[in-house]
Amino acid sequence: MIVVEDIRKHFGAFHAVDGASFKIATGSITGLIGPNGAGKTTLFNVVAGHLKPTSGRVIMDGEDITGLSPHELFHKGLLRTFQLAHEFGSMSVRENLMMVPSGQIGESLWSTWTRRREIAANEHALAEKADKVLDFLTISHLAQEKASDISGGQKKLLELGRTMMVDAKVVFLDEVGAGVNRTLLNTIGDAIVRLNKTRGYTFCVIEHDMDFIARLCDPVIVMAEGKVLAQGPADHIMDNEAVIEAYLGTGLKNAKGARQ
Repeated sequence: MIVVEDIRKHFGAFHAVDGASFKIATGSITGLIGPNGAGKTTLFNVVAGHLKPTSGRVIMDGEDITGLSPHELFHKGLLRTFQLAHEFGSMSVRENLMMVPSGQIGESLWSTWTRRREIAANEHALAEKADKVLDFLTISHLAQEKASDISGGQKKLLELGRTMMVDAKVVFLDEVGAGVNRTLLNTIGDAIVRLNKTRGYTFCVIEHDMDFIARLCDPVIVMAEGKVLAQGPADHIMDNEAVIEAYLGTGLKNAKGARQ
C-alpha cells in the first residue's frame, strides 16, 4: 500500500531523515521504533504531507503522492494523528467527530438558508455515525462531555474515532501511548486491532512502549540516525544486536549476555 523510497529530509546541514526506504503492506499494523532523534516523526510528517522531502518518493497504491498536502491525502484515505491530541476543546466529544467529514451541506452559507431540511438530515446521519464510533471505542458515556475535559488517553481514542468518521485506508499513529495509563492504552490497542481485523485498516505506529509494539505490530521497522536500521517480526528485532546497541541500550545487551 505505502512504499517509501530513499526519503531524505534535510534541515540545512542536519539530515533528519537520510535515505529511509521501506514498505507498509495493506492490512498490516507496522511498528516504527527508534531512539529520540532517529527521524521517526519527521518521516511521518513527510509521508503525511506536513513536510516536503529533500528527495525521494512516497507511493500509495501505485500512485506517487510525494509532496501532496495533508488535505489532499485526507481525501485519498491517508490520515495522521499526533503525539499531542488536537481536539476542539469547547465542543463535545460527539461534535468533534461530526466535524470531521468534509463537504458537509451546512458549510455553505447559502445552503443554511435554502436547504435546511437537508442540513438537518445530514446532521442527524452524522450524529448517528458518531454514536456508532463512540460505541465501537467504548466511550459512549463521554458523548456530551467537552473534549477539553476528558483525559489524555480518551483524547487519543477520540483521534482514532476521527479516522473512523471518514473510513480511512491507512492511519499513521504518533505515540498513542504518550501520557496514557496502562488500562486506556490496552483499550486503544484493542480498538486498533479491531479496526485492522474488522474494517481492514492499515496502521503504522510510532511508539516507545515495546510491550505495546510487540503485542500489535508485525513487522517492526527500526530507525536510527535517519536511516532504517532493521525490520522484521518484533521478537527478531528484540534479539537484533544492532538494535539493542542503538535503541534498547547497552544495559539490556549486557543483561541478555548475563542470562545466557
